[in-house]
Amino acid sequence: MAWRVHVEPELGARSIGGVKHSQVQTWVSNLSRIKSATSVLRAHGILAAVLDVAVKDRQLMQNPARGVTLPRKSKKPHVYLTHDQVWELARASGENAAIVLLLAYTALRWGEEAPALRLKHLNTLRRRLNITENAVTYGPVAFVGTPKNHGARSVPYPRFLSEPIALVCAGKQPGDLVLGDGLVHLRRLNTSQNLNVVVYPGAGGGRPRADDSPRLRHTAASLAVSAGANVKAVKRMLGHASAAMTLDTYADVFDDDLDSVSDALDAAVAKSDVGKVWAEAQKPQKSHKKATPPTPTNFRINPGK
Repeated sequence: MAWRVHVEPELGARSIGGVKHSQVQTWVSNLSRIKSATSVLRAHGILAAVLDVAVKDRQLMQNPARGVTLPRKSKKPHVYLTHDQVWELARASGENAAIVLLLAYTALRWGEEAPALRLKHLNTLRRRLNITENAVTYGPVAFVGTPKNHGARSVPYPRFLSEPIALVCAGKQPGDLVLGDGLVHLRRLNTSQNLNVVVYPGAGGGRPRADDSPRLRHTAASLAVSAGANVKAVKRMLGHASAAMTLDTYADVFDDDLDSVSDALDAAVAKSDVGKVWAEAQKPQKSHKKATPPTPTNFRINPGK
């Protein structure tokens, strides 16, 4: 889509050798005025990747798309729902309540992992979701493949989700999809208005948002951290390539968690022998020595009196 909408109309008819660095820079600058940084970076990435192949094939000496000035993505603040807001959103979502709870407490990617989940991927004894399949929908077609980074993983789910999951699985076969009718990959839900009513009730629901699944994924990370999960556990649940990526994405959540770390250290030291010794050392000591009366050697005598 990025190629068809943004790259091809401007540069598609040019020969490989006819693409100049200055032309790419002008195209990027003009596109940045009307599109978001994310869209511009995606379109530029497609063009640069095509020209990289031309360089490897020795059709070009260097890639004219490399080294251009690109727009910077501004990091938007994450919105995290509380437990009460998650359940209120689930109630407002009616028959889709189980999906809301699943996304908010497992951090599955809605447009990729959640629609591809099948009954055979469930381990109800250990309460695990085995993420081994991906489904990305473009138009009427769902493209099934492997998860992002080609990494299968096991995601735990809390005990209270067992009943909602069992209800959506009722009457289905092991190879059927968990969500939807079991046969057709479920498309993105339109629960954005419900989400805004829950998060911004004073504004009458606010402006509807096109995509609420990232917010539920962020919420899952936040709730996991607040429950005591460490960065490695959250990284595995989210399916991130590294713990550094998790820390970078959710730095604000782990910053809040630092307060509990310092409080825990304070409590641990207070219970230890070192803490008791330190507390005793801070108490004022009572002196049992009698005060020494002044002598001629420690004060001056006024000879005039």
